[in-house]
Amino acid sequence: MKKGIRAGLLTLAVLSAPVLAEKSGVSFSHKDWEVVCDNTLTCRAAGYSPDEGAGGSVLLTRQAGAGTAVSGELMLADITDSDVYPDKLTLWINDQLAGEVKPGKENWPLSNKQVRDIINAVKGSGKIEFKGGSDPFVLSGDGAYAVLLKMDDVQGRIGTPGALTKKGDKPESSVLAAVPAPVINQVKPEKAQERALTAPELAVLKAKLLATLTEDDWCDRIQPEEGEEAETISLTPLDNAHSLISALCWRAAYNEGYGYWVVDSKLEGNPALITVSGSDYGEGEIFMSQKGRGLGDCWGMANWVWDGTTFRKSREATTGMCRYLRLGGTWDLPTWVADVKPGK
Repeated sequence: MKKGIRAGLLTLAVLSAPVLAEKSGVSFSHKDWEVVCDNTLTCRAAGYSPDEGAGGSVLLTRQAGAGTAVSGELMLADITDSDVYPDKLTLWINDQLAGEVKPGKENWPLSNKQVRDIINAVKGSGKIEFKGGSDPFVLSGDGAYAVLLKMDDVQGRIGTPGALTKKGDKPESSVLAAVPAPVINQVKPEKAQERALTAPELAVLKAKLLATLTEDDWCDRIQPEEGEEAETISLTPLDNAHSLISALCWRAAYNEGYGYWVVDSKLEGNPALITVSGSDYGEGEIFMSQKGRGLGDCWGMANWVWDGTTFRKSREATTGMCRYLRLGGTWDLPTWVADVKPGK
């Protein structure tokens, strides 16, 4: 398989897998709906218009724990100059007026009653429209029940009175409690300049870097094919004992990924791989930002922060389905969050 194609496919697999269950959270999509639950068990379900590039999206958020309510908000397509926001919208369910919706700071918050009415409608065959814009925003119900069932399952609500789908008489006390976000005590690294590895350093380290890679860690650019030039491998000191190694690992049609490793400053031990899909590094933080497709309407992001020993993942998220609603992405749907205590 060609390297650029494989790298692109690996990125797309991360950003758009229909079912993905990892330590970092759970993502599931079906038809026009998706749910993403993070490591604290907060779940966010997003529904979209049936047609790409039109209408908008509704986001339903529920924290873990007994008796928690579902909050809701919507956003309208904001791609072209003709996408003008109205002063207000009206919600219609099965052709019956269900109240007004007014814009908030960023999106359009829904009342608790509107959220309940929307959930009840999309679970079945109800028709939901938001009117007031240039065209009505029709919210699809296709896939909603499966997604809400998944949300109930992840939060341990199936069979309880608070379930969104399969209600029952199991006590609310059986619902899973929220999991505390891990705490990361961030450490500021020393201010140091990045430099290329010398030939002797490269001779010592290159094989060790390659040994950290698995079949899923695609980093062909530091081991080029015959006739190709190897990418520069760089070193940035973090403190007296640790350094950060970086190198371009792969390049695809609209994304590229850098590899980052932590090594001892004497280059005597084995390097620890952080990621092969990084985008940038600065002030003790590694950033990843990858497009789901060339249009730039859907993204995957991650961050890792330095804690004095290694780079720990502090956040991982996507922006939801690729529906051409907003450049830069529609929503913030994290699968991993952490409580980062800034270094002094």
